[in-house]
Amino acid sequence: MRVLLRGCACFALGLVLSALLLLGLMFGGQFGLIDALLASGQPLGQLGLALLPADFWSGLTGVADAAHNPSVQSFLALCVALGQSALLLALGFYRLWYRS
Repeated sequence: MRVLLRGCACFALGLVLSALLLLGLMFGGQFGLIDALLASGQPLGQLGLALLPADFWSGLTGVADAAHNPSVQSFLALCVALGQSALLLALGFYRLWYRS
């Protein structure tokens, strides 16, 4: 139970830092890096859109044919990319603080 709580705390910290990093990149005008971040989340986002049923995505987003909507695809890619970077940061924090 302690490992799960520590892991969730590290992931939450990683998620906050990932969001702050994204804001910093936006204010710094580094849109090439933001595009690369979005490109890293694109494959897993497309996989989620393909594997989960259309009724799920329509109910979640309120958009008809959400799997083919470019706005939904872009937002899902951003969420996946932020989750990936948060997970990498969380693994680093966990290793730094609890596995030393």
